[in-house]
Amino acid sequence: MAEIFFYHLTESTLDEALPMLVEKSVGRGWNATIQTGRPETRDALDGHLWTYRSETFLAHGRDGDERAEDQPVFLTVSPDNPNGAQIRFIVDGAEPPADLTIYERIVLMFDGLDEQAVAVARSHWKGLKAAGHALTYYQQRNDGGWERAA
Repeated sequence: MAEIFFYHLTESTLDEALPMLVEKSVGRGWNATIQTGRPETRDALDGHLWTYRSETFLAHGRDGDERAEDQPVFLTVSPDNPNGAQIRFIVDGAEPPADLTIYERIVLMFDGLDEQAVAVARSHWKGLKAAGHALTYYQQRNDGGWERAA
């Protein structure tokens, strides 16, 4: 069964935190899929992952690209796993896919300063807990790092 982590952003934005977590995942040899709730967020992340740091970028594909299976990182609005990812990042209020068993890890990230995002995350937590999944909650520290809180 997949490990399911909730990451509660309070000190940085998704644009600041997500690339570092994806880099760590790719560094482990994992493919990553990033599922967004809206095409606009997917499109914004598409540009951001190429330019978030001047000395590096995250090579990736996105919905509509050919040869998705060859991409280490894939951006999508769908519940599919086109690049055979071991880890799935769920952002922007996206609904987790029905089958979580194909992943090593699921990471739900949400903006703790957005009441609607917090409500959606709570709903996901309740639904996944009721389905029998073991969940772990990380809250962001003042320095931007992460602390396990539950």
